[in-house]
Amino acid sequence: MDQLPESSLPEEQSGSNLRPEGSQEPSVNDGTANAVTDKDQPSEDGPANLAGARRHRTASRTRRLRVVKEWTVLVIVAAVVALLVRAFVFQAFFIPSGSMLPTLQIGDRILVDKLSYDFHKVNRGDMIVFRTPPADTGDPGIKDLVKRVIGLPGDRISSSGGSVYIDGKKLAEPWLPYGTKTFGITTQTVPAGDVFVMGDNRGNSKDSRVFGPISEKLIVGRVSLIYYPLSQFHLYW
Repeated sequence: MDQLPESSLPEEQSGSNLRPEGSQEPSVNDGTANAVTDKDQPSEDGPANLAGARRHRTASRTRRLRVVKEWTVLVIVAAVVALLVRAFVFQAFFIPSGSMLPTLQIGDRILVDKLSYDFHKVNRGDMIVFRTPPADTGDPGIKDLVKRVIGLPGDRISSSGGSVYIDGKKLAEPWLPYGTKTFGITTQTVPAGDVFVMGDNRGNSKDSRVFGPISEKLIVGRVSLIYYPLSQFHLYW
């Protein structure tokens, strides 16, 4: 901190605190000379204080506007990211019926991986969501269905004695409860580019036994997760 030169200090500050001998006591101001009145005091509402208050209000408004703009941008970015994720990566679905019991319960919420089949082929046993095929003349309000892939392109599929056969060999289905019986498959060869799908609730599922094999182009994605309710939480690789 800069200090003033000693010569600029008042005499009593720059010299000794002791008073020289023979000096007179300083006179006491009688209250009339150099008296300061209330009128001489600077007003708290003077121009400088008013200007400072205006600057404070302006700064506060600027901060609030900045915060609002930042949150608006964050919300917009989050919405765009959510839309992109839903359109190209994952999509959530609600299970309204029991055609996939006991694997998927009524009211379950699932997450579908929409990129999976861009990197590998459809596998037997995959649970998939697909757009309702043209051959399904059921409820027009139903836009998407969830079933399990049983037959792949080129498979010769049939049923006999309550079991599924692929190319004449009995298909092991570990995803079904023990003792589940499958009937009603008309012997056929799955066309190229199609898959044969069925619900796990074989006795109560409208599937490829009714509307035939579906085009792979109708597939929305592979069921990768049951995320709700938590008691049903399950990840499918």
